[in-house]
Amino acid sequence: MNAAPPPTLAGQVAIVTGAARGIGRGIARRLAAAGCRLVLWDRSFAAAPTADDGLAGAWPMVVDVTDAAAAAWAQAEVMARFGRVDILVNNAGINGPVAPVWDYPLDDWARVLAVNLGGVFHGCRAVVPAMRAAGYGRIVNVASIAGKEGVPGIAAYAAAKHGVIGFTKSLARELLDSGVLANCVAPVMAETDLLREMTPEHIAATRAKIPMGRFVRVAEIAETVAFAASPACSFTTGFTFDLSGGRADY
Repeated sequence: MNAAPPPTLAGQVAIVTGAARGIGRGIARRLAAAGCRLVLWDRSFAAAPTADDGLAGAWPMVVDVTDAAAAAWAQAEVMARFGRVDILVNNAGINGPVAPVWDYPLDDWARVLAVNLGGVFHGCRAVVPAMRAAGYGRIVNVASIAGKEGVPGIAAYAAAKHGVIGFTKSLARELLDSGVLANCVAPVMAETDLLREMTPEHIAATRAKIPMGRFVRVAEIAETVAFAASPACSFTTGFTFDLSGGRADY
């Protein structure tokens, strides 16, 4: 039997992957501001979460999401501490090099897919059983406009993000009678550390494709994720919420 949804985000336990910086950090701050109890998964943390960062009381856990056993261990630790997980935001991701397919390094191809797609699978595989048992949960996977359109020079990233969209649709259908909803967000490029992995030419070309003429702000992504992770999102599952500044056409 599905559980009655909580009235608000306050008190809910939320795991956010890739939460040490960038988009993940912004999402974590937004959920914390709504009263969630935050668990942050990342490969490393330059500094512990603080009240000044809007993350007082957040629990940072060093977790490599490319490792299924690490994700399962971390989920067990969260359940031992809180006894529940209400929200999972799979945000961990890397861009990889910018190169045509015929020159794309094999190791980088495998690494991008392992983090951006494999990490989403591992996170969901670890957390979904507890959500199903509770009869309630919200999963938000961070995809990209690149996963819808394809982008030259970053085939690995686009392929992985397209995979995230397809995976989310499949998972949502598997969970239809469980009280657990799974959705995606698909932003255009944001001003984050990922820009360091890209050429100036690639960045300029990407900005030029956005009709609103700017990159999406992390706070805008976080706001959309907060809705998709909330009880207010009650009849939408398997969907991809666009944050494209008018770029997306489907």
